[in-house]
Amino acid sequence: MKVSLVQMNTQNDKAENLKVAAELIEKAVKADNPDLVVLPEYFAFLGDNPQEMHESGEEFPGGEIYTLLSGLARKHAITLHAGSIVEKEGNRFYNSTLVFGPNGKQIARYRKIHLFDVDTPNGISYRESDSVARGEDVVTYKVGDRTVGCGICYDIRFPELFRALRDKGADVIVLPAAFTLMTGKDHWEVLARARAVETQTYFLAVGQIGTHAGGKKACWGHSMVIDPWGHIVAQCSDTVGTAGAALDFDYSAKVRANVPVANHHVL
Repeated sequence: MKVSLVQMNTQNDKAENLKVAAELIEKAVKADNPDLVVLPEYFAFLGDNPQEMHESGEEFPGGEIYTLLSGLARKHAITLHAGSIVEKEGNRFYNSTLVFGPNGKQIARYRKIHLFDVDTPNGISYRESDSVARGEDVVTYKVGDRTVGCGICYDIRFPELFRALRDKGADVIVLPAAFTLMTGKDHWEVLARARAVETQTYFLAVGQIGTHAGGKKACWGHSMVIDPWGHIVAQCSDTVGTAGAALDFDYSAKVRANVPVANHHVL
């Protein structure tokens, strides 16, 4: 399986963000000929005003974002793991991943389970629960005969979710994020590598980069592909762009045979 990661610097201009996302997907397709393309968390709109975030949301299926993503997946014959989007359902909102198959049809939806309500070391507060409700379902989907598991950003700190994804047969786990600069510089890589080692999966950690919310907040970036032994095999530069890798599932099988942790769980 070939994969491409799309690293963005999303702002509060939805039309421009969608234009950039489409351009970067096309760039990745030309560069890597991927089977799977992954966008970051909140790729269509990123701000710090709950009302603006809600106004950027859409009901699925249908809507501008949904239609664009479906068309891009079909046009490029890829599986498109669309980071996350503000999903509206009645009076509730969710931070949701949509996944579209090569025929443009939706094949998965994951609503973020763990919400980021944190005061960071530099004094900036994040209250994701002011904007969205919590999801409940552990979600996987197929790319060919391989199983891909879903997480979003803050989920990375809760290994029980990734254990559940591994128990559901995940060969690959995808984590789109808008990881903060202050936490990302110390925790992003070590957590992503740990989740890859624990689950013995390829772990695709795909982030936002740079400042948003009028420069008041910043994301760490460093989007990366990590192999089942915990090695970084591809990484984006410290800017908007893409990175690609080929996943070797023979290597995954070797890692799992040599250290069969999935057979040794007690708790």
